[in-house]
Amino acid sequence: MSGPGRLLGIDYGAVRIGLAISDPDRKIASPLATYTRRSRTQAAQYFRELIAQEEVVQLVLGLPIHLSGREGQSADQARSFGKWLGEVTGLPLLFWDERFTTVEAEDHLLSAGLTNKRRKARRDRVAAQILLQSYLDAGCPGEQGAASIDD
Repeated sequence: MSGPGRLLGIDYGAVRIGLAISDPDRKIASPLATYTRRSRTQAAQYFRELIAQEEVVQLVLGLPIHLSGREGQSADQARSFGKWLGEVTGLPLLFWDERFTTVEAEDHLLSAGLTNKRRKARRDRVAAQILLQSYLDAGCPGEQGAASIDD
């Protein structure tokens, strides 16, 4: 685990990537942005700049796991993206179970009375916030604490 500092929560998607950020004390996660995927070169530049600007010290990437606990194609894609992102940023990265984060995000946005267009624009970053907050609430376990999904 890295030293104190902000964490970047990432809700990976084939088209959009939701991003959330923690406070430096790692108590509260806030929605940050939704990145629409482009070329790897553009993505690398975007993430490097974002990480420098927000002073991020570690990445927490959502891992989509089936209810049975098995990983499927989406998890393989998230792991591949995570490996690439860790390499281009040089930051430690761990995977965190993201089951139900998008459904929970949609429920929150629906209860806020947002239109479909506004929900779509915010859904991924709110899912990233929920993912990151669950990691913070679990006490920010290191690699050993997340070994069941970080292997």
